[in-house]
Amino acid sequence: MATYDLDEQERLDELKAWWKRWGSLAMLGLAVAIAAAAGWRYWQNHTLTQTLEAATVYEKLTQSLAANDAKGAREAGGMLIDQYKGTAYAPRAALLLARLNVTGKDMKSAQAQLEWAAANSKEPAIKDLARLRLAGVQLDQKQYEAAQKTLSGTHSDAFAPRFNDLKGDVLLAQGKQAEARAAYQAAFGAMKENNPYRNIVELKLDALGGEIK
Repeated sequence: MATYDLDEQERLDELKAWWKRWGSLAMLGLAVAIAAAAGWRYWQNHTLTQTLEAATVYEKLTQSLAANDAKGAREAGGMLIDQYKGTAYAPRAALLLARLNVTGKDMKSAQAQLEWAAANSKEPAIKDLARLRLAGVQLDQKQYEAAQKTLSGTHSDAFAPRFNDLKGDVLLAQGKQAEARAAYQAAFGAMKENNPYRNIVELKLDALGGEIK
């Protein structure tokens, strides 16, 4: 019994010594772990809440557009960009607002919204679409060098034909017919035969003359 008590006392003394040396660090580590877990849960809940709220506002935006309520659409779109810019809905809202502004001949605002969407979207397809529309707005404003720069960045293969087609439009507007034809040819060659836009590119190539490959 005395031996048992001695063994217990030795283990207790070892535990006390360990705690004296490492206890504070252990408690700190535990506190950090608890804080990290709580922070992660908060972030998940916050992200979910933001997404759900943004979805509601985005629905208001689309409903306003369907009802030709430009003021309501701008209010909803502005709210998404200002308050919910971390969600996937904000870049989409910027695309819709840009289209609305192009219709209203407010090209400056449209360009700013497309630039924002291209810079802030985390989805490659949305970024590519924003850059395409931005280049189109720049072309309409005769900002040829800016449009070429917008189109020169990397993009997904799925958008390659549309990028090349628009490059052709920019080059043609600059009077660079040979280069424009090469861009149209690249677009045409990358399009599937059932692509309805292929016929339009073919017409552009016909207008410039030469063999279509």
